[in-house]
Amino acid sequence: MLSSFKNMFKVPELRKKIIFTLIVIGLFRLGTHVPVPGIDFEAVKQLKSSADNNGVLGFLNLFSGGALTQFAIFALGIMPYITSSIIMQLLTVVIPKLEKWSKEGASGQKKITQWTRYLTIGLALMQGTGLTFVFHNGGRGFLTRNGNSASFDLLPQFTLPRVLLVVMTLVAGTAMVMWLGETITQRGIGNGASVLIFTNVVSRLPSEGGRIYRQEGPFIFSIIMAIVIGMIVSIVVVENGQRRIPVQFAKRMVGRRMYGGQSTYIPLKVNQAGVVPIIFASSILYFPVLLSNVVPWKSVQTFIDRRLTSPDNVFYVLLEATLIIFFAYFYTAISFDPHEQADTIRKQGGYIQGIRPGIATERHLSYILNRITLAGALFIALIASVPAFVLAVFGVQNFGFGGTTILIAVGVALETMKQIDSQLMMRNYEGFLEGSSARRRPTRAVN
Repeated sequence: MLSSFKNMFKVPELRKKIIFTLIVIGLFRLGTHVPVPGIDFEAVKQLKSSADNNGVLGFLNLFSGGALTQFAIFALGIMPYITSSIIMQLLTVVIPKLEKWSKEGASGQKKITQWTRYLTIGLALMQGTGLTFVFHNGGRGFLTRNGNSASFDLLPQFTLPRVLLVVMTLVAGTAMVMWLGETITQRGIGNGASVLIFTNVVSRLPSEGGRIYRQEGPFIFSIIMAIVIGMIVSIVVVENGQRRIPVQFAKRMVGRRMYGGQSTYIPLKVNQAGVVPIIFASSILYFPVLLSNVVPWKSVQTFIDRRLTSPDNVFYVLLEATLIIFFAYFYTAISFDPHEQADTIRKQGGYIQGIRPGIATERHLSYILNRITLAGALFIALIASVPAFVLAVFGVQNFGFGGTTILIAVGVALETMKQIDSQLMMRNYEGFLEGSSARRRPTRAVN
């Protein structure tokens, strides 16, 4: 492991990317500590104290890296951009114009990216306005537990100019975070948006772990750490799990040369959708809390406060698990099209042994995809749901790094390590994930 870590800095191009990524992460973390102008700092202290013990705010604060409870300029974080990206991917199969752009290559992708940015600004404007009203009303909905709400006001001078200043600052912060994420993707290492989410999650783990140790004692803390380690191991195993479908290509003559005849396979991951279902489910559950501050119906507000504001609530956990399974199937159907894959195999002269090309191949791929997607969807739903019930047995509330957080952190870490490994293997260096195969492979180093 140490030798693999040293190899990262032996490649000049990879070393520059890693250093650039670390610099951007430093700027991002700096923005999470710069407060929005025009707020009451004494109320911010009350907000931070309340978030450690109550409501869904402690859960959301983990994803913002602590910026939400400090009401910093990056309080909204990268979530509006992630949500808009997922929405655009979902709309690609619904709107013909977007589907046409997705097939136009780089030019079409550029147009989709531009509209994703516009949608991000729209979502940030809506969420920023909602948060402004939430924290003016004492955090109602975010800090409620069993009908009891906190009482503080981050914006005592609630005038139109002051509200516009706060909202525009939050929107500008989101635009800045979006630019930082895209910059990491282009010039750094890993997917920028995912790296920023990973940074926020990891930055809060030491403080959350220390809080659990102080409140529950070393015995409960040790049990929780054992559960966390078991979850990490299971996530790594499932994330790397694949169903390989063998494909045989027939030989064909092109001029005087013979082509084809080789065997390959289609790798179908058990968790084909990755962490997208969890992120989208969390975003869906996030909106009712914001809307509860503007809807005039008391019954709706009461229902949201009691059922959708506590991640350890049974109704909340079951609803989140259902949404995760739904979006796992939905996103998998978008990212992998059996009809298109079967048509591509047929045009290239390939076939799956024992399966006729065309419709039969499409049905075979759909059958396999549905089976492994069920296993993957149930797994991520269990990872997100079961820890809440287990921790409830020990009486631990507001456990910051639950299943959802760990799944996102481990998933992003694995994808980033795979990118680093691929660049190390190209230069005949030993990687993190495939060190043994690198030593056996007599490839020539690329200068």
